[in-house]
Amino acid sequence: MPRITPVLWFDGEAEAAATFYVSLFPVSHISHVSRYPDDFPDPAMAGQALVVEFDLDGQGFQGLNGGPGFVPNEAVSLSVPVDDQEELDRIWDALASHGGQEGRCGWVRDRWGFWWQIVPSAMQRTVGGPDPAGASRAMEAMMGMSRLVVADLEAAYRGD
Repeated sequence: MPRITPVLWFDGEAEAAATFYVSLFPVSHISHVSRYPDDFPDPAMAGQALVVEFDLDGQGFQGLNGGPGFVPNEAVSLSVPVDDQEELDRIWDALASHGGQEGRCGWVRDRWGFWWQIVPSAMQRTVGGPDPAGASRAMEAMMGMSRLVVADLEAAYRGD
């Protein structure tokens, strides 16, 4: 088990976010929910989730309902390796839905403001490929994309 657990700060929606996230990735689950005590000074918070512990494909996370004090930004993102365009599209569409936002170069922001990088395995063979000219063409193609398109990266690498 990893010793380091990322904690994601939410303004009251940690449990909903964790439920959504675990639905996207196989072998994922919510392991524990700690709640504000019933006698909490702010009655609106009493009984609501305080910390949600969840696991996404073997990586532990905590969602903290800490209030409106902090908002996520691009300084920290969650990188998700995917095998193919179908998996990329499924995860991308889910994260971009319900108020999410498409970014550039494979980045997408979810409805809670967290940024995700959806990275196809084709990146290693194209942008990171052994042919410098092909890698340069693939990089140029990627820079013009929002959602990454594997076929377009591969075509750029080949020079098609």
